[in-house]
Amino acid sequence: MGAVIAAAHGQPGPPPGPMQSGTHVGTAAAPEPSFDVNKLFAGSCGWCHSRGGREAGKGPMLMGTELSDTQIISRVRNGKPGQMPAFPFTDAQLQAIVAYIRALKPQ
Repeated sequence: MGAVIAAAHGQPGPPPGPMQSGTHVGTAAAPEPSFDVNKLFAGSCGWCHSRGGREAGKGPMLMGTELSDTQIISRVRNGKPGQMPAFPFTDAQLQAIVAYIRALKPQ
């Protein structure tokens, strides 16, 4: 009804077409991640990488790592025998973990 009133006053209404979650079908909106990277890191990595990766714990400090993004992803996917388990994260989760590590700053 709002579109009818808007049209009657010479104003454009919402575009026609089916809606899904507030986005028109067929648009190329980037999907929102279905996870919180802070919680993902804390629950998976934080056991060994202390203070969110800012300090060494059972595992090394991640803040300021010299590993490349590819090396980080490989280590997380494959683990390190006797030192770190492999994690079955999705590509989106792996990219978010890398971005998380790159953004680490002292607190």
